[in-house]
Amino acid sequence: MPRRHLRVTAAAEAPLRAALRELRARPDIPQTFPLSAQAEADSAARWPHPPAETAATDATDLPMFTVDPPGSMDLDQAMFLARRPGGGYRVHYAIADVASFVTPGGALNAEAHRRVTTLYFPDERVPLHPPVLGEGAASLLPDEDRPAVLWRLDLDADGALRSTDVRRALVRSRVRMDYEGVQRAIDTGTAEEPLALLREIGRLREDLEVARGGISLNVPEQEIIERPDGYALAYRAPRPADGWNAQLSLLTGMAAADLMLASGTGVLRTLPTAPDGAVARLRRTARALGIDWPAHTSYAALVRTLDPARAA
Repeated sequence: MPRRHLRVTAAAEAPLRAALRELRARPDIPQTFPLSAQAEADSAARWPHPPAETAATDATDLPMFTVDPPGSMDLDQAMFLARRPGGGYRVHYAIADVASFVTPGGALNAEAHRRVTTLYFPDERVPLHPPVLGEGAASLLPDEDRPAVLWRLDLDADGALRSTDVRRALVRSRVRMDYEGVQRAIDTGTAEEPLALLREIGRLREDLEVARGGISLNVPEQEIIERPDGYALAYRAPRPADGWNAQLSLLTGMAAADLMLASGTGVLRTLPTAPDGAVARLRRTARALGIDWPAHTSYAALVRTLDPARAA
């Protein structure tokens, strides 16, 4: 499911910022990590060597790169893209192996279970793990050896998945990029492989999504702008590079689902069929918003015609 991005640019002393701080002070929102959990995180961050299972596969020779919003420190995904000699593509996709820093049954593990997920507010976030891990020792920062779950996904010339390999490994990102820089490099033709392959593979995966009737919601990023008379919302439509990057994340998730289905294990979440009358109600809403939705056009096909840069 897409997460709606919402940011606020108001000054620290602005009433909205104060209201958000008050909201985070609620008893059900964790403020700090328990001393025992923080101590475990501090100790784990000082590990001189990765676990033996991770060190067994040294993939630091792969010149991986990350794509994240500017200023991000919690880098949990990195990639390396290449053409296969016989045709098609090879996607190396690394996911930060935070679990290698967490002792099962320990205080840090218990605190992560209590928090469940990272909470995102317009001005800051409440992390799932202590920053010494999430933004430090476990983050796929450039020029640092890091434990990761490394996926090797081989695609054919049409972008369809043909083989999957996954293992714990040691990886090293070479460069940290942001979406705007990636889009600019690709648009101006200055991007070289492997970065240039992000568009090529991303578009192929988008075509396959269309063929299977899939839906990707291009949800604009929202920014709360402070004005003398109150607040207003500004919107930024997602760039194509956002979608291409999301396609590789989706590809990895689908590969994981295939492995779980084949082994008869794991937990999969699927979207239920729309209840009776839901599409009809949506059509009425679209008509009220002035959106042309021909009778023969499916919901998935309609979504792909909508421009996220234009509000209805």
